[in-house]
Amino acid sequence: MYQQTSILIVEDDGVLAQGLKRVLKTEDREIKICGKLREAREILRDGLPDLMILDVNLPDGNGFDFLEEVKRQWRFPVILLTANDMETDIVAGLEAGADDYITKPFSLAVLRARVNTQLRRMRENGEKQEAARAYGRYRFCFDRMEYSVDGKQVELSKNEQKLLRILVENEGRILKRETLIDRLWTDGAEYVDENALSVTVKRLRNKLDAGAQIETVYGLGYRWVKRHG
Repeated sequence: MYQQTSILIVEDDGVLAQGLKRVLKTEDREIKICGKLREAREILRDGLPDLMILDVNLPDGNGFDFLEEVKRQWRFPVILLTANDMETDIVAGLEAGADDYITKPFSLAVLRARVNTQLRRMRENGEKQEAARAYGRYRFCFDRMEYSVDGKQVELSKNEQKLLRILVENEGRILKRETLIDRLWTDGAEYVDENALSVTVKRLRNKLDAGAQIETVYGLGYRWVKRHG
């Protein structure tokens, strides 16, 4: 299946950012650019990149602090860009979780090679977060069974995880109760009390505080509605 690669460039020098975009752009890559940490956080709320290029000195914050914030939650590779070539800065960046560190000025060809290396390593290690969903307050990483609301981890039961994944992967579609029962209880049981589904939905809503997202369509079933805020 075709899968586009996404790269996020966080760099307040517009000319440099556009230069990076041109040198990294390919048919199967989506390149997003922003110049502030606030904008970067907004982009991450809507979806995770496969790789991020992060300038250390930004108008609204320190790249090292933002790097630590990112690495606490996700595993995509981050390459730091900075004018600081002192050994202490390089060590600080790597200890904060940077996957690579490039000092300005630098060769665009070298940067492209470093980016390609990180993306290749990520694919080889199986760390590409294809199952990640980022919806406002919510972060769902189904492959790693990691779920969070407002940055706080939430523990879900096996059936709650299955139900959430089915709902999210069918966003906006009404899923009938009988369909959900068949997909959740696939152990060959001849009879499953319909109340079991209602209980599972209620528990999932409560754990995720997702009363608005998990919508009941009376007489039919349920659906996941993407809403920000």
